[in-house]
Amino acid sequence: MSEAPVAQSAPGLCALSVLCCLTLACSYVGSLYVWKSELSRDHPAVIKRRFTSVLIVSSLSPLFLWLWKELTGIKTDAAILSLMGFRLDGIFTATLLPLLLTMILFLGPLVQLSLDCPWGLLDGLKVAIDPRFWVLCFTDMRWLRNQVIAPLTEELVFRACMLPMLVPCTSPGTAIFTCPLFFGIAHFHHVIEQLRFRQGTVLSIFLSAAFQFSYTAVFGAYTAFIFIRTGHFIGPVLCHSFCNYIGFPAIFTALDHPQRATIVLFYVLGVVLFFLLLYPMTDPTLYGDIPICYLLDAGSTDHRSLCL
Repeated sequence: MSEAPVAQSAPGLCALSVLCCLTLACSYVGSLYVWKSELSRDHPAVIKRRFTSVLIVSSLSPLFLWLWKELTGIKTDAAILSLMGFRLDGIFTATLLPLLLTMILFLGPLVQLSLDCPWGLLDGLKVAIDPRFWVLCFTDMRWLRNQVIAPLTEELVFRACMLPMLVPCTSPGTAIFTCPLFFGIAHFHHVIEQLRFRQGTVLSIFLSAAFQFSYTAVFGAYTAFIFIRTGHFIGPVLCHSFCNYIGFPAIFTALDHPQRATIVLFYVLGVVLFFLLLYPMTDPTLYGDIPICYLLDAGSTDHRSLCL
């Protein structure tokens, strides 16, 4: 299938991989603060400036992967873009199945939203196909940040570029849980702005940051799992955008809802179905030739479990 990486056991491989990932994470977060402003992060002017910064860093991030590959001497038959998940083989299933799986996990919140929504199904469809609705969305800086720019740039930097560097050093399984640590730590920068604008007590801000770190780390592990299992960039991006839209499930609100029993039933059903379908719906055989396989020793357990 491919030639094994020649530098998989090279001295300093893990140190170089971690250093490159840490540099990428710091560059991404640091780019948000190159613009000095007294305005909040949600101000349109601040968002526009940050778009410029993160897009520049994100566009340069593949160079880190290329440089890492050159410095380690790892040789594969896979192109850089392919390792990053930019490929057409299996694109349809990679677009549909991970997003559907994520929607199943959030079945409870989706049912809760539908019960609270004043629109009927037909009204919702009319809005969804109305070009004016999408014009409003794409001219709303906060929507554009949360649904488009953040998912694209964060998945590019923290998944597409970092995971290929971590997999030869650790293993696919370990990389899935290592990579999100950089992603979670990167979200600690929100503490700076919350302290700066006094958006709560110091204790509440740090407790909120700890919770956000935990949540983003778990979410990052999930999208890393999807990336490695499918070998595609599109799935993690769509799942990221969807989760940003839904937000963290409003569990306490669900318990106080007039139709609590129905909502709780769908919460439980969604979680159960998610774990039952997690491996079948991300079966690598559905997505073509998995690029990460080119970074694994053909005789290893990881290669046999993921690539064969």
